[in-house]
Amino acid sequence: MHLHHLPALPLTLMLALTWGSYAHAQTRAAETPGPADAAQAKFNLLDRTAPSIESLPDDQYGKLVRYGHELATRTYAHLGPEVKNDKMRYTGNNLACTSCHQENATKPFAIPWVGVTSTFPQYRAREDAISTVEERINGCMERSMNGKVLPLDSTEMKAFTTYIHFLSRGIPVGAKLEGSGTKASKAPNRRADLVAGEAVFKAQCQVCHGENGEGKRVGVKGDAQGYVFPPLWGPDTFNDGAGMNRILTAMRFIKHNMPQGTNHTAPVLSDDEAFDVAGYIVSKPRPVKASLERDFPARWNKPIDAAFPPYVDGASAEQHKYGPFPPLADMARQTAEKRTSDQAQPAAPASR
Repeated sequence: MHLHHLPALPLTLMLALTWGSYAHAQTRAAETPGPADAAQAKFNLLDRTAPSIESLPDDQYGKLVRYGHELATRTYAHLGPEVKNDKMRYTGNNLACTSCHQENATKPFAIPWVGVTSTFPQYRAREDAISTVEERINGCMERSMNGKVLPLDSTEMKAFTTYIHFLSRGIPVGAKLEGSGTKASKAPNRRADLVAGEAVFKAQCQVCHGENGEGKRVGVKGDAQGYVFPPLWGPDTFNDGAGMNRILTAMRFIKHNMPQGTNHTAPVLSDDEAFDVAGYIVSKPRPVKASLERDFPARWNKPIDAAFPPYVDGASAEQHKYGPFPPLADMARQTAEKRTSDQAQPAAPASR
């Protein structure tokens, strides 16, 4: 996590912008390319130097960027459930945005915010609508942070969006970003082995995140100082509507960012190990998000690892949660192709 005292953790916030995975095969198919896509610019985040907020002047823009950075890295101290001002208790857990968005939300393939300004507004399958950056932030507030939405005109919302803008400066609008989201991994064609996942957790994760996934606090409960290593399950973590509660999303993040200090160039875990430990983590209890059945209203482009009803492909809830996923990906691909073909058919002439 690269914060003052909050290291990176495999799971929690803002799932934005992930490509090239089984989970998003159908979402990608949902996008209707426009004429400009053929000439879409590519922008590499892998070697990009993170911009320095210290270089900013102390003007209104600089102040908002600095506050946005503070909110991202110490969310629990400003918006968490333990802050003294109860009117500012917008999150329902004591995590930080950078629990997942590592290195101050700049690390490639750790769901960076770099370039987000250039890719929004964008189509979001979860809402089946075009969403703004502000709506994306509030989606995370309600899910990964298990809280409630920030007012659009609040200083905090403006600070978040300004910090994201600062990180994204110089990246062309509409650019295809290399290093955004999470890096693709190949899910094995089998159900996740939760016993094997527990063994991986004990060997690689337990030392930081605790025997029962409870994390390690900075101080004590009630001090609004968050965690050194945040919890992965239990009452003080992301809820079941968060993207990280989906096994394929969690697998990709874990594979290329965990254990602490790992990056996409030298993963420690194999695909199988990351898959199994992700399954073990998502099998554990966590807060419940109300009205999940309203997510992905188009249904046909619901991610295959979104393990909540309704299901439209005839597969079981168990398979949607733990796999095997390649057969589900094949069904989703066929559905998307049929939909594209049907839409391409000329309309029947009107009868007289």
